[in-house]
Amino acid sequence: MTSPSDAMTLSRWRRLLGAGSCATALLISGCTGTVGGPQDDTPLPGGGGAAEEQVAERSMFPRLSHAQWENTVRDLLRLDDRPGLTASFTTDPLGGVFDNNEAALQVTPGLWADYQRAAEELAAMVTADEATLSRLLPADLPGEPEARARAFVERFGERAYCRPLEAGEVDTYVALFGRGKDLFAGQDPFAAGVRATLEAFLQSPHFVYRVEVGAGPAKGGLVPLSGHEIATKLAYLFWNTMPSDELLQAAKAGELSSREGVRAYAARMLEDPRAREVVGAFHRQLYDYKQYHDLNKDPDLFPEFVPGMGDAMQREAELFVDHVVFEEGGGLTDLLTARTAFVNDELAAVYGVQGQFTSDFQEVELDPAQRSGLLTRLGFLAAKATAREPDSIHRGVFVNLRILCAFLPPPPDNATSLPPGEHATNRERVAAHTGKGTCGAACHAALINPAGFAFEHYDAIGKFRTTDNGVPVNAADVYVLGGEPRTYADAIEFSQVLAESSEAHACYAKRWIEFAHGRAASDEDRALVGELGEASRGGASTKELILQIVSSTPFLARVPAEAP
Repeated sequence: MTSPSDAMTLSRWRRLLGAGSCATALLISGCTGTVGGPQDDTPLPGGGGAAEEQVAERSMFPRLSHAQWENTVRDLLRLDDRPGLTASFTTDPLGGVFDNNEAALQVTPGLWADYQRAAEELAAMVTADEATLSRLLPADLPGEPEARARAFVERFGERAYCRPLEAGEVDTYVALFGRGKDLFAGQDPFAAGVRATLEAFLQSPHFVYRVEVGAGPAKGGLVPLSGHEIATKLAYLFWNTMPSDELLQAAKAGELSSREGVRAYAARMLEDPRAREVVGAFHRQLYDYKQYHDLNKDPDLFPEFVPGMGDAMQREAELFVDHVVFEEGGGLTDLLTARTAFVNDELAAVYGVQGQFTSDFQEVELDPAQRSGLLTRLGFLAAKATAREPDSIHRGVFVNLRILCAFLPPPPDNATSLPPGEHATNRERVAAHTGKGTCGAACHAALINPAGFAFEHYDAIGKFRTTDNGVPVNAADVYVLGGEPRTYADAIEFSQVLAESSEAHACYAKRWIEFAHGRAASDEDRALVGELGEASRGGASTKELILQIVSSTPFLARVPAEAP
């Protein structure tokens, strides 16, 4: 049932657009695949390796995430900051590892009402302040009212839709612009027209969704994306926002009409500070930094652990990833094995780093006998632990799922936590409950426990230890990789084993494909995952993997909508 407030909002939307046919044109055209920008030059499918020719089906209309909507509104309206309106929106569900998964980003009735209210608030705010409105307007608008309205619609519409408007779309919005003075009586007629069109633009499917109808008929069984569609994909991948004016101009000029052109422009985009934020967001979600917060540790056992240390742990991880990817030009091997760290006084105390430290983060080199890459850092280790003991099971589960992309069935419904017992060490207790000869042996003995036991040298806050309850720590085990059993003595050796494995690099490549496309990986991605994984294993940097993805056929084309 429609609430009174929703009914008023819907009524206003109909009033803004006038006749029902006008509303239908704007609301439905974005969901039929029958409209699109001019048929500009586009990269043709094919031309790459065999792996590239396999293209998975995906949505032609992926919805903006809340973060993307905030960034886009800020940039489209040329505001100083994100408006923050999504804090009251219907919450985005998490579909898989990343927050841009198209399968989870649906427009529910509640979210549609959120978009409508936000459009009205933003349009009123922008047009109520002369300085804010002037920032939105092109400097060379003509003086004659109708020509001025048309020029505004064309230029703003190109930025809102991420492509030039079609003639019919321009006419529709110009007509709506003219009704602004009646809809908002008492406001300056030009500002009223801008307000009316802003409300409509911000509620259009062409704004809420990234429309990828393609550029013309299928070629070789695939539909090439238009230059503007590729520009939009690049912008949301590298910057998490709409294309800049320069990027839209590059699309119009045909600079994205070849694989080489796309790769070259993408390489420049990677140098933008916003790309660092997006690469950081990828690793933040992949490595689950949110679990570093609100940790409960026994103060009697761990007096050095203080409230809020999770913030420092996340910041350390962020600085480390940024250093590896952008300062060192590294990739997964470096993420798993590098000893460089960034610590403040709190973290230095737990790591046992000598020196003078403050609340500021300093670059240090950790003890190579104790630390190696992200899996031996405090955030991961403390998050995968209880208040008193390391959690070998969840450490092992994480490595299997997030580092190796191994398949683990869900735990049985009757699974219980580790019971107290007479066992001296954490490892003995875990093995007795889940190891060989127990009902949990199938997954634990071969996959989870060997990976988790590698980290027995680290206690519940990630501090290095050599004994557990007075008994020397045993972190040695065997894990099968590449069909061969690989032995290791501790987490240092295990991190190196992972860094040398095809499985870890293929998993990292798979996750980047998922993030770049905003969808779960599929069978069609298998060959490309393998190629990129081997490139990563051979030393290709994270940035190189991204550039290979955006210049591949699956990024530049889609399967026809009518495909079975």
